[in-house]
Amino acid sequence: MAGEEKRMSFTGHLAELRQRLIISVIAVAAGFLAAYYYSDRLYWLLASPLLEALPQGQDFMVFTGVVEPFFIYLKVALLAGLVIASPVVVYQVWAFVAPGLYRDERRWFIFIVIFSVVLFVSGAAFAFKVVFPFGFKYLLSYSTQGLKPFLSMGQYFSMATRLLLAFGLVFQLPLAILVLSRLGIVSARQLVAWWRYAIVAILVASAVLTPTPDVFNQMLMAGPLAVLYVMGIVVASIFGKKK
Repeated sequence: MAGEEKRMSFTGHLAELRQRLIISVIAVAAGFLAAYYYSDRLYWLLASPLLEALPQGQDFMVFTGVVEPFFIYLKVALLAGLVIASPVVVYQVWAFVAPGLYRDERRWFIFIVIFSVVLFVSGAAFAFKVVFPFGFKYLLSYSTQGLKPFLSMGQYFSMATRLLLAFGLVFQLPLAILVLSRLGIVSARQLVAWWRYAIVAILVASAVLTPTPDVFNQMLMAGPLAVLYVMGIVVASIFGKKK
């Protein structure tokens, strides 16, 4: 009987998980349909830093395949749909996980989710407002009278989304340090002592995560990472696990 009750409980959890997944998929689909109508405007908004950095007299992009614009607009709408549906998806995750957490764990879970979203949005905004204008202007400065950029909308979308995702992820560094310090794995004193290794790791991470191979754009990521590492040291010293 005890084994049967456990199996029923496990089956109930699976049924609830399926229900949460279905709701999340419906929310993403609804966001996708709502965003598809504006997908062309959203794409050109994403491409605005590049268009502003293009040489004077050139304010257009090209596509190298007949179906490329169609699929790019689909990807833009899907990405926007994920953003629109993210509150619903996060709530479904919370509703599924919360019953198994203690009160303190629930408080920390909510804090981590909110802090993570704020950091991710901050990283993506930094990339769009700072890295894109400076980086594109620097890269396009190599164009001359006989050397003109021939930019594909598909290649730009791929590069832009990877940059936004990379900066959103690396801005999670203070949160990762906070969790590790709360678990007692690292301390503020250790982080200060490891600053030389941290610089090397930051440079390597910038080289790997930046889709463009130039040093200029890699430094645009390495600088914020160094600041975030310092912020992580401050966070660890305040909220870290005490002896």
